[in-house]
Amino acid sequence: MPTIVVPVILCGGAGSRLWPVSRQLLPKQFLPLVTGRSLLQDTALRAQEAAGGVAASSPIVICNEAHRFLVNDQLAEIGVVAKVLLEPAGRGTAAAVAAAALSAVSAGATGDPVLLVLASDHAIHGADAFKRAVAHAAGVAASGMLATFGIAATRPDSGFGYIERGEQLPGDKGAFKVARFVEKPSEEQARAMIATGRVYWNSGMFAFGARRVLEELGRFRPDILDAARAAVAAATDDLGFLRLGREAFLACPAEAIDRAVMERTSHAAVIPADFAWSDVGSWAALWELAEKDAAGNASRGDVQLQDTRDSLVFGDRRLIATLGVDELIIVDTDDALLVADRSRSQDVREVVEDLKRAKRPEHLSHRRVYRPWGYYESVDSGERFQVKRLMVKPGQALSLQLHRKRAEHWVVVSGRARVTRGEDTLYLEENQSTFIPVGTRHRLENAGDKPLLIIEVQSGSYLGEDDIERFEDRYGRN
Repeated sequence: MPTIVVPVILCGGAGSRLWPVSRQLLPKQFLPLVTGRSLLQDTALRAQEAAGGVAASSPIVICNEAHRFLVNDQLAEIGVVAKVLLEPAGRGTAAAVAAAALSAVSAGATGDPVLLVLASDHAIHGADAFKRAVAHAAGVAASGMLATFGIAATRPDSGFGYIERGEQLPGDKGAFKVARFVEKPSEEQARAMIATGRVYWNSGMFAFGARRVLEELGRFRPDILDAARAAVAAATDDLGFLRLGREAFLACPAEAIDRAVMERTSHAAVIPADFAWSDVGSWAALWELAEKDAAGNASRGDVQLQDTRDSLVFGDRRLIATLGVDELIIVDTDDALLVADRSRSQDVREVVEDLKRAKRPEHLSHRRVYRPWGYYESVDSGERFQVKRLMVKPGQALSLQLHRKRAEHWVVVSGRARVTRGEDTLYLEENQSTFIPVGTRHRLENAGDKPLLIIEVQSGSYLGEDDIERFEDRYGRN
């Protein structure tokens, strides 16, 4: 009987070191940073292809409930059907893996399905090599071992965890027992370990039997297993998503699967990978991945580089010109500009933390904010007014709602709108408009087969997004 491989895609990262492009409401896994697809889409397609070479099951994707519609839309764009588990809050990869394993087992799979655990925000080059590594890992996992993929350590990078290999697995020249894990050593320690020729970077990708990893969790962290079991037992269907039990999941201790199981078990194995891998963990990492010009510069957008070397210049909204600079990171977005020394790219998260402490919105979202019905973006704002541009997808609708402190004026730019305004229903075409007084129930729907574009002018004493009282919502929002 062939081994069943279930891809498990962990989609809860924040990507704060890639600010200002990656933000809390649109983190890096949903962005097209390496190819024309998002990192999540690349991961899902890669996993599907690799697992299909063994015996595949539909993937399980675990994400924060705030990102559920982004996940759904992006997977639908590439034709991947997945089981999506919603976390009420992040509790580390151990809880996420436990929930996925319990879900895979409860799905009625016979034997012990192998979980192929992948981060949603990594970049991998070498599809054939990755496929071979997955097939190899599936075989190792089917024998009862818990396998991890080790990446050749090409430099003493203190930002990675390391794996030191031990003896070769019996009868398998390409897999080794794990001697030890070393979490983010100093550069000097990393250099000494690399010199032994026995260490790899810890990729954070794993393959193990669902029941097998649950056994090890029960042995080493029964508290995490019990909380995950309770959360899965209390899970409810929410518009096709599986929403894990909130109270039980929030009570789960936060821990990485590496520390909860892999560093403790005597059954850990490492498979040296021969594919190119990056965690895309910083702008410097993205610079390393990107194609470069003769001066070592990587760029995207409308850029003019003069006497510039070994820099990354990233923008898509206006011309960026540089003159006489070396080893810089320059990232331009609608509402924020980052200029940093390339060697300090790991410290960008400190800028994000400062923005949070200052209660500035730039860490949270872009001017364009995605919603399950489409998106809105800020055009202009001032005292007692705000102008937004809305895009509503065909067949979608905003909630039936009212505002206590603001009025709204809608102008149709293109498309056909169905508007509920109090007791009235209106159909608006291009260049037509309507006014929504303060305190009036209203809803905007796309009544056509093309995107509906609206200019919304808000006026009032308070214009915050929390001034919404919902009465009906097809997306289950409060």
